[in-house]
Amino acid sequence: MAAEPRPPSISVFFPAYNDAGTIASMVIAAVRTLRSVTDDYEVIVVNDGSEDHTAEILDELARLYDRVRVIHHPKNLGYGAALRTGFAACTKELIFYTDGDAQYDPRELKLLLPALREGVDLVNGWKIERNDPLHRVIIGRIYQYVVKFAFGLKLKDVDCDFRLMRRTIFDRVQLKSDSGVICVELMKKVQDAGFGLAEVPVHHYHRAYGRSQFFNFPRIKRTLIQLGQLWFELVFPQLAGKIPLVGPKLVRTGAVVGPKAGEV
Repeated sequence: MAAEPRPPSISVFFPAYNDAGTIASMVIAAVRTLRSVTDDYEVIVVNDGSEDHTAEILDELARLYDRVRVIHHPKNLGYGAALRTGFAACTKELIFYTDGDAQYDPRELKLLLPALREGVDLVNGWKIERNDPLHRVIIGRIYQYVVKFAFGLKLKDVDCDFRLMRRTIFDRVQLKSDSGVICVELMKKVQDAGFGLAEVPVHHYHRAYGRSQFFNFPRIKRTLIQLGQLWFELVFPQLAGKIPLVGPKLVRTGAVVGPKAGEV
């Protein structure tokens, strides 16, 4: 009789900035979900220089739960910096991350796990319906179309920060961005390296606490400038023929593995 496969070890992490109203429920939900799927897990929260009571709440959670670890940035370094810190801190086979603002449900990690089968290296969530104010929905939709076209991304939802991936991805993918542009950088580099991708629908909820750091004119302007810089770094050399255009085919519930390439 064949032995049952060993459950994977999983690192879950949350970037958090002024999320005092939501981060405790997110961490507790993650711990309970992980307990139901594996014995080998950790929960990491990167506090990106929060100015509310996020730091104190996280320190108390770390005291109560021995599998919870907190990393404090001394000041706000940006969303991308928080993600890079989180990725570097993870020690388990699989990495799952989502934001600390409770617009996604960490219990839906269970929806992503079956899609991470053989040949799939990253499972990207896509929002069934975006529950944001109308202006954010419109800006987000325009952003999606522009980014997918400009970077040649074969994804339904580029900015759904609900992702499960194998940690070995980061043996070959190095991230540099300190802002929200890191999501485009991550998916472009993963795709171009030939990793297998899959997408799974997940729910998106109204933001009940705090406010988005992205939807203001200076931040949007800065993001557009950074996207332009990233395009010249990653896409322009491909168009000029200096880097071969490679990448996986992608389907909504699975993936066909593309060619493996060197470090991106």
